Order: sequence, then C-alpha cells, then structure tokens
Amino acid sequence: MTYDLILRHGALVTPNGTERADIGVRGGRIATIGDLTHGVTAEEIDARGLTVLPGVIDTQVHFREPGLEHKEDLASGTAGAAQGGVVAVFEMPNTKPSTTTAEAIADKLARARGRAWVDHAFFLGAAADNVARLAEWERMPGCAGVKVFMGSSTGSLLVADDETLEAVLRQGFRRVAVHCEDEGRLAERKHLADKAGHPRAHDQWRDAETALLATRRLVRLAESARRRVHVLHVTTAEEMAFLSEHKDLATVETTPQHLTLAAPECYERLGTYAQMNPPIRDARHRDALWQAIADGVVDVLGSDHAPHTRDEKDKPYPQSPSGMTGVQTLVPLMLDHVKQGRLSLERFIDLTSAGPARVYNIAGKGRIALGYDADFTVVDMKAERTITNAWIESRCGWTPFDGKRVTGWPVATIVRGRVVMRDGQLLGSPAGEPVRFQESR
Repeated sequence: MTYDLILRHGALVTPNGTERADIGVRGGRIATIGDLTHGVTAEEIDARGLTVLPGVIDTQVHFREPGLEHKEDLASGTAGAAQGGVVAVFEMPNTKPSTTTAEAIADKLARARGRAWVDHAFFLGAAADNVARLAEWERMPGCAGVKVFMGSSTGSLLVADDETLEAVLRQGFRRVAVHCEDEGRLAERKHLADKAGHPRAHDQWRDAETALLATRRLVRLAESARRRVHVLHVTTAEEMAFLSEHKDLATVETTPQHLTLAAPECYERLGTYAQMNPPIRDARHRDALWQAIADGVVDVLGSDHAPHTRDEKDKPYPQSPSGMTGVQTLVPLMLDHVKQGRLSLERFIDLTSAGPARVYNIAGKGRIALGYDADFTVVDMKAERTITNAWIESRCGWTPFDGKRVTGWPVATIVRGRVVMRDGQLLGSPAGEPVRFQESR
C-alpha cells in the first residue's frame, strides 16, 4: 500500500486510548492505523519516543489583520500557531474594520490564502446594525460562528443591552461565542483603575461580579431564545458554579493564562504585560478553574492570543491595552501542567481537539480516526525547554512566560498530512485552508 506520509513507532492517543502504531496518510486524511512496516511512502517521520496527539485547535485568537498589522497579521500569527503545535485557529472579529459583514469574512479568507500556515476560520462580529443578516452570513464557508462582546474590550464591537443581545440569539443556529463582562458595571468602576494607576487594580475594576452579572444575563436570554452559547475565557469561581447548572445551554472556555498566572503576583512582576480582559485573578479563582476542569464543566481551552507591541503595553495603566500572546505557548504550558499532575493527557486532548470539534461542529477534525483530517500535534513529553521571547513568532515579540521552564514540547505540527513544523523549523510554504463545519439543520 502506498501513502503520502507515514508516522512510524509513535505513541498514538486515539479514542481507544494510547497505543503504539503507525499512521498512514493519503490525500490529506488518515487512511490506515496499524502496522505499516511494509507500507510505501513518499515521506516518513520516525516518531519513536514521541507522542502523537490529535491536532490542537485554538478557537480564540486575535491576529489583528486587517488594520492592526503592526502588531500581528495572519502570516505571523499562524506561524506562531504552527511553531506551537496548533493545527487550526478561529480568529476574532475585532479588527479594523470589524468583521461584521459577509464581505469582511470573504476578505479575511482571501488574505489567508497562501499566507496562513495552519487551517483557519473567522468569527462574524455581532452588532446592532447586522442582526438581521447574521443567520444568513454565519453559513458562509470559513465562518466559525458569531462573536458577541457584552463588555468593551479591545476594539469597537459591543452589544451591551439585552434587547440587541436577545435579537442576536434569535437569529441563526450556529454557536454564539460571548465575552461576558457587564458594561454598566465596568463604567461605574472605571475610577478604581484611574485612581490606582497600576495594573494591580485591573481585577478590582473588572471584578468577579462584573463577569458573573453578564454571564447570568447571557444564560437567561439564551434560555428565552433557546440558543446554545459558548462562554469565553471564564475566570471566576462563581461563574463556574453557575455554569455547571446550565450545561444544557452553555459550553465553557478557559485559558492557559488564567490557569497558570495569579494575582497579585503577576501584576507586580509583569505589570501591564499581565493585563488582559477578563483579568488574571487570585489563586482562589484559579483553583476553581482547575476544579471545573476536573469536574468536566470546562469544554474548551482557548489561548485568547491578543498581541500588542511593547510600546503599547508600556503606556501607563489604564491607557495600556489589554491582551497578551498565547497561541504559541498553549501546548507547552498545558503539557507542563500534565507533567505536574493537574490534568491527564486525555483531558488535555478533550479540551483542545475533541472539545472544539464538539462545541463548534467541526467536520473531520478533533481525533485520530480513519477518514479524519491527518492533523497531528507531535510532542516530546519528556523534553525540558525554556519559553523565551526569542522563540515567539508574533510580530510583538514577547510572551508573559519568558523564562518559564516547562516539561513537554511540540516537535512537529502536521496539517492535513503536510508537515508544517518540525524541530522548531517551519517547512514548505503556507497552505492553510478554511476549516469545514457540519450543519446541524
């Protein structure tokens, strides 16, 4: 039997568990799993001593193109994804102009063609003036779904009132991904940030109640509209407890940053480089996020990769923008947590491959199985490495985890049978394609 690519001797993590087997790839899909000693192939990878995971999917990144390319673009952002072992990304709509029309989605897809190293999809931003067209436009190829900002963050998209939000939820059927912070409470408490003049006040201004108020409002309106929602970057113990009682309607994301960093230490050490929305919170909340992962409340890990230049981050707080890099560090950070015993490798896969596929109804990705896309994140679970700014592909050139020692490292990224990264080197040319979705009705 002839194949385009064979991965030999790796430890594969499949729906059956971890097994030692070869994988044969043909036409960009998994053709055979088993003993391929006599298989003929155009390309071969010896994965002896390595672990082959289903390709990691990062369903929340901000790659800033168009309009903000000075800090990131689709080429540099997807290069970071490939270096970090990520095979597909879902990109957010708060660019300039915002991605709120069919034309804007088409423009991003055109920009990605021949420049994106990994597969990709783009969110359609909800706004008061496009509600009537969301159900039509969300069906576009390459559209990941609808994104709602209930609280102002980076960019101009905002759906702060219940009437508009409910109208959004009543249009269409794709998953609606929501940034939950209550805009009214943010405005009321902004003086706390202004008075402090230091990012240590960030989680006081954008406090836990600000997040919980918005999350409760969202779920109440989702119940009325009978629409499933996905609550992004959940940061608080109270939200996790509430959302655990509403899993019939709401799926849940958290981020590696919120699982790894804690206030106030991170603000004292990193200053504005630890500033993101919703904020990094104290250890009580971080512990609750880990408990929610253990309890199965969390469905997805997203990096919320949101780069800004050093000049921008060095502005005095709160004029400094919120956001940090994350797509390239997601896999090594979380593999280190696996090493530390905070979650199993199988749970990591559920949060980064099977979970995204389940939540967003992705076609052909999310597991190592016959007929699925040949997407693999190949990792060395024993490798000890140090995350550095110099390793970061993002145009902004920094990570809040600079200097952090981790165990577990991505050594190859394979997208539909194409090896796009191996041993830290990008290979070939960018050939990422739009992610495909199954339509549920």
